[in-house]
Amino acid sequence: MKETLFKKNFWSTDLTSTAGYDIIIQHLNDGRKNCKEYEDFLKERAIIEEKYGKELINLSRKKPCGQTELNTLKKALEVFKQRIDSVGQSHIQLAQSFREEARKMEDFREKQKLHRKKIELIMEAIHKNRNLQYKKTVESKRLYEQRCRDKDEAEQAVHRSANLVTQKQQEKLFMKLAQAKSTLEDSDRAYQQNVNMLEKIREEWENEHIKACEFFETQECERISYFRNALWVHVNQLSQECVQSDEKYEEIRRSLEMCNIDKDIEFFVNYRKMGNMPPAPVVYENYYNTSRNATPVRNPPPGIGRRGPLPIPTSGPSDPDYATVDGYSLVHH
Repeated sequence: MKETLFKKNFWSTDLTSTAGYDIIIQHLNDGRKNCKEYEDFLKERAIIEEKYGKELINLSRKKPCGQTELNTLKKALEVFKQRIDSVGQSHIQLAQSFREEARKMEDFREKQKLHRKKIELIMEAIHKNRNLQYKKTVESKRLYEQRCRDKDEAEQAVHRSANLVTQKQQEKLFMKLAQAKSTLEDSDRAYQQNVNMLEKIREEWENEHIKACEFFETQECERISYFRNALWVHVNQLSQECVQSDEKYEEIRRSLEMCNIDKDIEFFVNYRKMGNMPPAPVVYENYYNTSRNATPVRNPPPGIGRRGPLPIPTSGPSDPDYATVDGYSLVHH
């Protein structure tokens, strides 16, 4: 790995500063947020895929599509609707796969959060302890320096009043100087103790900071790797869905190749045929060409068409009432 490592590039010359550590934590929080956004993306995509799959299934099962077709085209349409139904089912399964991947991302994200929280608690405690000790050290230094000035002033007072004050006043000055020296020694020891304690805490913090940086960097590498692989899996799932859908569409194409136009026409003819004789042509009949002298038959009974005049009977008036001529009956009145 390159030298741009966390543990070598996030320090501050200010002992109490947490700027470098805060930058790392913010970056990790951003990474966790990005994982959550991708997790939500997968959930939304699952909703879309499931809705699309259900709509396809409803379409294939409820919407008429060539339901009166016959023979080979009918079989091809049945395959078509079955495969569209299968495509819808596969999209619903794909939605479930997306939800499973989202759940895995959530588990990974929460697992990293829990592991990171332990390190963060340690670092928060040591930052607090370090800052408190630093404040104590600064305060003890301030007090030590004040005691040094007090001692110096006491010494100067003794030297200045060597020949100007009484013996008793001189003794008081010496007692004040002795007290200043004693107080200085106490403040000096306290100051040194605080410095030593601060150094121990600083070393401890430095070691913990290095370990935290190494841990955080490892986590970030794992997160990027997991995120990248999750995207790879997602794209593979989409590609696989396309392949499976195309396989179903190929089955439809094969069924359409089996569709035979001539057979379908022949099947329809044999299934619905009525007869092979068309109606006779209607012949033109000229009214005047039949007979000018024929007595027209007025209002012929239904079902009887126009016909020629009756033949002249061969029997006379003296014959019986009924005479038959060529199949016709003549009634005399």
